[in-house]
Amino acid sequence: MADITLSPDRLQRTQTPATRRRASLRNFKAQGLAWMLALPALFLMAMLLLGPLLAVVVLSFTDYSLGNASLDWRGLDNYQAMLGDDIFYKSISNTLVYVGIVVPGSLLLGLGAALLIESLTRGKAFWRAVYFLPVMATLIAMAIVWEFMMSARFGIIPQTLALLGFPAKNWLQETATALPVLCIIGIWQSLGFNMVLFMAGLSGIPRTLYEALELDGGSSAWTRFWTITWPMLAPVTMFVVIITAIRSFQVFDTVHVLTKGGPNNATMVLIYQIYQEGFDFFRSSYAAALTVVFLVFIFILTVIKARTIENKVHYS
Repeated sequence: MADITLSPDRLQRTQTPATRRRASLRNFKAQGLAWMLALPALFLMAMLLLGPLLAVVVLSFTDYSLGNASLDWRGLDNYQAMLGDDIFYKSISNTLVYVGIVVPGSLLLGLGAALLIESLTRGKAFWRAVYFLPVMATLIAMAIVWEFMMSARFGIIPQTLALLGFPAKNWLQETATALPVLCIIGIWQSLGFNMVLFMAGLSGIPRTLYEALELDGGSSAWTRFWTITWPMLAPVTMFVVIITAIRSFQVFDTVHVLTKGGPNNATMVLIYQIYQEGFDFFRSSYAAALTVVFLVFIFILTVIKARTIENKVHYS
């Protein structure tokens, strides 16, 4: 028996104009119904996401202070004040330094930990749990532990360094060392998360690629890494860089618990300055202006990173 099944293109050509109009009308009604059903969710998303953002932008052009019943329109006064604020420039500089240290540090160590754990024949689950523990733990609680560890009188780190000939002092209270110590804590906290992502990427690399490389004479671990592992991990690396950078720009907990932005604003970062202006000094409008600058800065940086790394990423 001959097959009389028509392809969709041929079937559409055989339909009359009236039939096509009825089909188009049914499709339009179906799409309209779908949008009507999705409208409540879209409205809630707009209110929860775009509403607060719009409110922050509007407040940045006023003189509103927390608790005031009225406000006046001030235009660009807050942004002009920001340009003359030395603390603002310091917070931007510290934030960039923090991101510049934490992102590559946690990426390289996370990749190294993933490669070492994957090379083990036993005990993988144990070491995964050990490295992932800082991610599961509450960062504020861990910051308090770090504060005790850094104490000049009884902290294990200063006392150990004293045995090696270094002065026993609290490195978090020194202008030159406070920010690097916070960077080390940030790397320690992000390492486990990046490790898990890299391990997921490693598990997705076909073993046949390594077998083919061995047949071509590339048997060394260094050759295997540069020829197969690193290029195949490019999509995961892109994701890790962007996510770690965004999380690093949002650093707040450790600064608030350990240094309060000090000493001498040595650890003042942009998020903490926003908090301080809004909830310590009650200058809500100026804090809103800082928030707008922060959001614009994050958006631009994320787009640049995504486009720059995307050009070097080859998906399998």
